[in-house]
Amino acid sequence: MSVDDRQDEGPGLHRASPTGPRIVPPRQEPPPPMPPRPQPSRRANAVFSHGVFRPSVWSVVIFVLLLSGVGIRAYRDLSQPSTWDYWRETYVSASMTATVVPNADIDGSGRGRRALAISGRIGTASTSWFRDQLDKARLSAGDAVLLSSGGGALNQAALMGEIIRKRGLVTAVGTAGPSGQVRPASCASACVLVFAGGKTRYGIHGSMLGVHRFTYSTPIDDPVAEAQRIQGMVLGYMTDMGVSSTIVEAMSQTSDIRWLTPKEALAINLVTTPVNPH
Repeated sequence: MSVDDRQDEGPGLHRASPTGPRIVPPRQEPPPPMPPRPQPSRRANAVFSHGVFRPSVWSVVIFVLLLSGVGIRAYRDLSQPSTWDYWRETYVSASMTATVVPNADIDGSGRGRRALAISGRIGTASTSWFRDQLDKARLSAGDAVLLSSGGGALNQAALMGEIIRKRGLVTAVGTAGPSGQVRPASCASACVLVFAGGKTRYGIHGSMLGVHRFTYSTPIDDPVAEAQRIQGMVLGYMTDMGVSSTIVEAMSQTSDIRWLTPKEALAINLVTTPVNPH
């Protein structure tokens, strides 16, 4: 067959060879139709538009209400004076100071021991501060804590005393110079609870221990019930530390500081080891 003959054949036929029969090409199936694209719901359209998150009105209202509730609660908590005091003492300036004394001669024997001398007002964050200072000082059982304080937060003082007892430290009221010689000082109010934490409590000649009735720094709905609660707490704490319960009677007698005589402090076992002048 000539080239012209092949061109005259219809468009739907072709030959397998120049001399073979005409062959119908295989039938091609049309491609399956594409599934319809899902249309976003109205809810989705309310949240996303062109890939940008657009919250609905109700979600904004709920978020604002939740945020307002948290903000009001946080404001009430932060508006308390104790909260600001705790923040200031923790992150700005502690209410107490500490000095490590490498060789403090507490009992006048000439055998010094490592001591941590702390002074100042016992604040709302003094427990954590005191624990950190003890860790830095690396005191061991039998080492000493020297106290010089007019008192402060009652609950913090009790916690500090418990730390002293747990670590097996001794206590004394006094300060120490570079040579290690201990000088007299005073410890009053809540400071007495810290002093009571020592299993051995030295009575330095000339040092003073003062007690009084504890007061409240914030308004109390039921002062009588709160006074009974505090008295019970102090009684339980002092009893656990080995101090006579009569110390609570001495505290309740006056709202002013009552300075205990050396005989009184020894009689109620607040001082366990008096140190005579040498």
